[in-house]
Amino acid sequence: MTSSYGLHGRAALVTGGTRGIGREVARQLAEAGALVCVTARNRDDVRRTAAELGGIGLAGSVADPAHQSALVDLVLREFGRIDIVVNNAATNQPYGPLMDVDPRAWREAFTVNVEAPLRLVQAAWRRWMREHGGSVVNVCTEGAGHVGPNVGAYGTSKAALLHLTQQLAGELAPGVRVNSVSPGLVRTEMARFVWEKGPVDLPLGRIGEPEDIARAVVWLASDAAGWITGADLLVDGGTRVRAAHPGGYAVHDRLRSSAPPAS
Repeated sequence: MTSSYGLHGRAALVTGGTRGIGREVARQLAEAGALVCVTARNRDDVRRTAAELGGIGLAGSVADPAHQSALVDLVLREFGRIDIVVNNAATNQPYGPLMDVDPRAWREAFTVNVEAPLRLVQAAWRRWMREHGGSVVNVCTEGAGHVGPNVGAYGTSKAALLHLTQQLAGELAPGVRVNSVSPGLVRTEMARFVWEKGPVDLPLGRIGEPEDIARAVVWLASDAAGWITGADLLVDGGTRVRAAHPGGYAVHDRLRSSAPPAS
């Protein structure tokens, strides 16, 4: 990390911060000098990650308004400020054709993937960012830009998050910047059902690693991206251009023949 990132002493909150992309985002923020708070459902994972990063943590459901309020309270109490919010927590359920989707599962996807980020930004805005400024980065998905088999609920909710990002960027400027990062296929537990079957042929020759996405998130959150808001940074190894690459539709072939475990 370079000094131009300007993160030393900044306070950051990362949801879904104990595994995969979220954990790596939290690690890189801490490495850049930020004070980091992580949240996830598993209490032991939160405690362990917070200790490893020299930060703080609070276990709970990011979709619970009481937990969101408690998170902001904790960050302000321990760090005295809240400069960065990274909305990374998500669910990829329900999986399957939309004609078969259960309405309750559909609503849950939107509660976790869209409503929770909005509520957390509202809490941070009202308690700190309205007066002091800040930066928000939402983790979306490359899949929000097109359709695919069996991932209609996930893709639709993430497309809504992408639009929410742009709407908030306009409403909260100039004090708060709001951007998003859209990963392609990344080696995480959430995407294991796709990549565990073997190599996926992408233009850049490999699937993504959590650090690939985290670098983009941290950059957007930092002063190095100080004149950027309302942007979506695509970090996908060339997934969007795979139609021009031999065998480039392997990712969609995997989705047709696989299903994620229920979360």
